[in-house]
Amino acid sequence: MNPRKLLNKTRARRAKRSRAKILGSTEKPRLAIFRSNKNIYAQLIDDGKSHTLAQASSAELEKSSKLHKTGAAAAVGELLAKKASKLGIKTAAFDRRGYKYHGRISALADGARKGGLKI
Repeated sequence: MNPRKLLNKTRARRAKRSRAKILGSTEKPRLAIFRSNKNIYAQLIDDGKSHTLAQASSAELEKSSKLHKTGAAAAVGELLAKKASKLGIKTAAFDRRGYKYHGRISALADGARKGGLKI
């Protein structure tokens, strides 16, 4: 088996196990993260209605900012927190989707906290 497929399979299994404990609602949506090699994506999801309330990604950021990946992740967290505050969302359940809580994942969470979102 391809080692890359094996890593994705094990990450998906960890994500499924952790998502069984996290459930987003309208008052406290789930903050789901996806990390690719170039970009990082985050969205606030209401699981009751299966509806995305807000989303942000590093692809939205200005290309002239020249942020490194961790800095871009922090900026995405702040951007998502701004969008959430416009919708009246103050808290969120953090869903790291099987990724380890370090590097870009923790930077995004810290950026969201800095932007005013309580995780």
